[in-house]
Amino acid sequence: MPRIVRHPELRRGEILDCAQALFLTRGYDHASLNDVIAAAGLSKGAFYHYFASKEALLEALAERLARQALVRIQDVLDEPGLDALARLNAVLTRSRQAKLETLAVTWPLFETLFRPENLVLFHRINGAASALFLPILAGIVAKGVEDGTFDTFDPEGVAEMMLQLGAATHGIIARAMAEAGDMAAAVPALERRVQLYALALDRILGLPDGSIRLTEPGHVEAVMTARRMNAGR
Repeated sequence: MPRIVRHPELRRGEILDCAQALFLTRGYDHASLNDVIAAAGLSKGAFYHYFASKEALLEALAERLARQALVRIQDVLDEPGLDALARLNAVLTRSRQAKLETLAVTWPLFETLFRPENLVLFHRINGAASALFLPILAGIVAKGVEDGTFDTFDPEGVAEMMLQLGAATHGIIARAMAEAGDMAAAVPALERRVQLYALALDRILGLPDGSIRLTEPGHVEAVMTARRMNAGR
């Protein structure tokens, strides 16, 4: 039979699909590169043409999930008639909803990143996602400065700070996972930290306290509980 030649991007996507399915069912640590290669029907040489390592594969999955997250908020970004604050809060709300909807996929993929030995990889993946969203958030803040909604001299700097907040909670989540999945202390600690970040953003943007809605009641607990339920499967 003639050899089927697939477009490189299509083949790359198929490898990512196989990896995501394996990481979801077996966990990142228990699915080997050989498992991924076999599932994708590739030789090792062909696999390494696309990805240099298992870590590179995980980074690519993270980037793809970030792009999918961007698609989910695109209608909010395009919606006419929203001022900058309303658009920013709409983006944050939609992002929270998407996180809850995709937890079954994202936790098995990224839980390993909250282990101390994977801190560098966590920051590499977080940096890749941040690069995608930085110009979007900076644009919203700049528009708010232009129309008088926000008061800041550095819209891009504020956008960077917003994106760094997720990475700043790494230690709390990592400690909770290390303590046998006990969320009793982690959930209120995360809630307090997010409330602090929201208040700081209000002050930085010259807004009344409570204007930026980084979270909503029950969101942190829902995320962490979903993680614990998934870990018990």
